[in-house]
Amino acid sequence: MIASETPVLAVLCGDTRPPDMRAIEAEAVVRYTDAAGLADALSGADAFFVYDFLSTAVPGAWHAADRLRWLHIASAGVDPVLFPGLQESDVVLTNSRGVFDGAIAEYVLGVVLTFAKDFARSWDLQKQRQWKHRESERISGRRVLVVGTGPIGRSIARMLRAAGMSVAGVGRRPRAGDPDFGDVYASSELSRHLPGADYVVAVAPLTEQTKGMFDAEAFGVMKPGSRFVNVGRGELVVTSDLIGALRDGPLGGAALDVFDTEPLPAESPLWTMENVLISPHMSGDFVGWRNTLVEVFADNFRRWRAGEALRNVVDKQLGYVPSETLRQG
Repeated sequence: MIASETPVLAVLCGDTRPPDMRAIEAEAVVRYTDAAGLADALSGADAFFVYDFLSTAVPGAWHAADRLRWLHIASAGVDPVLFPGLQESDVVLTNSRGVFDGAIAEYVLGVVLTFAKDFARSWDLQKQRQWKHRESERISGRRVLVVGTGPIGRSIARMLRAAGMSVAGVGRRPRAGDPDFGDVYASSELSRHLPGADYVVAVAPLTEQTKGMFDAEAFGVMKPGSRFVNVGRGELVVTSDLIGALRDGPLGGAALDVFDTEPLPAESPLWTMENVLISPHMSGDFVGWRNTLVEVFADNFRRWRAGEALRNVVDKQLGYVPSETLRQG
């Protein structure tokens, strides 16, 4: 529907406002707000830009969204805004898929190489001025199971395959001959394929079906010495079970960019485990990423104002953008 009058746009900010919103400010009445003022900002708003994509404030303020037609979140994951009130409404939900794919794939390749080449230990020895020769691993030919076959998972698969690794995927529907994964296995058969993987990369969207999918049972069947990488959502993992698998086996290591509680509490055993690499939810955050997020929103805002089809429309029941929609966009 083409907006004939100046629309009202609510923007949920964190510590800072989104950069370079001038073009949008020229076309809309923009209400910048923090969590405390969100209900007032949503009242009478036509569109809503969730720039602070880690905020949990949206469900509590949703009662004030009395004429909202479109919500865009500045992330690929939509779990912070995927609550019954939104799911049951007519509000269109879009996300920022495509912004972080390459950066996250590079991160995953980086931690795989860090494990294989023992870079963390080399850095520790360097600081101690110790010359200690060791042998390192090859990554060529090692088997990787990427759990999550959306655009980020595909970018990871392409990157690791280019480095000589053998890659397969786990997704909603099984298939053979996929151009990026080769074989894609059904999520229901995850436990059958975990034992053959040297590296398991979690990048699945957070849904009721995927929450806690990596638990003691899943870790228990993984290959001895295998490594686990989580660049999806912290809630995909039962953290206590992960800690047990790292302490007592079979896991040989883990690279963790996301956690069920963020920031990671100072008392977490993960901080001091020698076989764990921790980063603060930054695997996709390249220099300039905030500007790119605004560019994605601005493109969809132009489309929305012109009555054109929006990009990255999320299926609110599935919790992600269906692959068919991505191909059409």
